[in-house]
Amino acid sequence: MAGTKKSGSSQKDSKKGKKEKGEGGTKKAEISVIINEQEATKIVQNAKVITVHELARQTGVKVSAANVFLKDSLKKGIIKKVGGFSGHYIYQPVSS
Repeated sequence: MAGTKKSGSSQKDSKKGKKEKGEGGTKKAEISVIINEQEATKIVQNAKVITVHELARQTGVKVSAANVFLKDSLKKGIIKKVGGFSGHYIYQPVSS
């Protein structure tokens, strides 16, 4: 004979007892969309090479903001592309 169905409770209802995402635990870091140009320039100049993701992590900004900064620096001649592909480039400061 077949088993009986549970009435009034489903699998979705049983998961309600667990914590919702975002509750408790560690808080996420504040991420900004405005980059501090002096701080970013200092980081780039002190690094042998830098990527967009590394600059974003070190400055605490979004990847898109770090990418804009690096592209502007490339146009100004502060940095140069030394490798990478498909949007994942590696930059190096230009020696003065």
